[in-house]
Amino acid sequence: MSRLGTETAFEVLARARALEATGRDIVHLEIGEPDFATPPAIVAAGVAALERGETHYTPSAGVPELREAIAEYLRTRRGVKADPADVIVTPGAKPIMFYALLALLDAGDEAIYPDPGFPIYSSMIEFAGARGVPLPLREANDFQPDLDELRRLVGPRTKVLVLNSPHNPTGGVLSPEAIREIARIARERDLWVLTDEIYGELVYDGSHRSIALEDGMGERTILLDGFSKTFAMTGWRLGFGLFPRPRVEPIARLVTNSVSCTATFVQRAGTVALASRPPEVDRMVAEFRRRRDLVVKGLKGIPGVTCRTPHGAFYAFPNIRGLGLATSVEVADRLLSEAGVAVLAGTCFGAAGEGYLRLSYANSFPALEKALSRIADWASRVARLPTGR
Repeated sequence: MSRLGTETAFEVLARARALEATGRDIVHLEIGEPDFATPPAIVAAGVAALERGETHYTPSAGVPELREAIAEYLRTRRGVKADPADVIVTPGAKPIMFYALLALLDAGDEAIYPDPGFPIYSSMIEFAGARGVPLPLREANDFQPDLDELRRLVGPRTKVLVLNSPHNPTGGVLSPEAIREIARIARERDLWVLTDEIYGELVYDGSHRSIALEDGMGERTILLDGFSKTFAMTGWRLGFGLFPRPRVEPIARLVTNSVSCTATFVQRAGTVALASRPPEVDRMVAEFRRRRDLVVKGLKGIPGVTCRTPHGAFYAFPNIRGLGLATSVEVADRLLSEAGVAVLAGTCFGAAGEGYLRLSYANSFPALEKALSRIADWASRVARLPTGR
């Protein structure tokens, strides 16, 4: 258990809730969760399944109808060749990450993961007994990986490369050129790729491209996705993975041994989500774009703060070094306690996140305006900006 990490977002949320219990007004920008309700058509499908009595076990890999819908979705929306037999459904997308790394890594192996990046990558790598190797993502490179650096990091024990695009926490989206070269490295060095595409529908500039589309990558890529972000279904716990055929049975066996299966009514709701794609989904994406523009403009207007425009997901990753304060953790802590704004320190996502904060703009427009006003006021009072003398 000592090898397991955690998600600091939930710890910050608990502290923020404790402050609210004392009467404080807190603006929540810490949790990566859409503030929208699940579209009614999806909810109705889940309720109807419950009313039909669909409360029993299903096959561990998922009901056939949902696996077929996922394969069709990947073909039509992502252009990825997908067979329903290669799809595994899980309660949330994290199990796909967990099962894939457990199945691929042995003690002494190495896995490369993005830094900053979703903290559960390194946690699961270490839990599997392997060694995590961080791949720094730098603002100067628009948070794209340095491909020469990636090549140098691949060693004789490297077995897995973890990708995440659109990216949490920076909002970066891998360019087609980067995807092509990463695929070349994976083929040349015989690497497995775990591609986390949970934010694949939340792209505002350009388009998302899966590495699974590249030549020779189908047999060495595990594609992770889910319903939480696209369909505002975080509490439903529904995810899926697309696996090379030889890996399907071992992963299904891990599902059987751990959770047995995913709740039937949840799977029925997911089938309707993919088949109907309720209009609320596209309206939600458009609203996220509007909020992104507000947040980036607001942050850029604060002396000592800079912020690149994120191209996807729903996070801004401002550089706060110019405030002249100490660490990202100190800034995040003080924003919560002194300004009533809950954010995450960049170091919650790895050492390369020092000097940054992560702000989730999955909150209402008025709440974001309030947060930006509070941050600007707080920064004007505490920042140690150069005087020019």
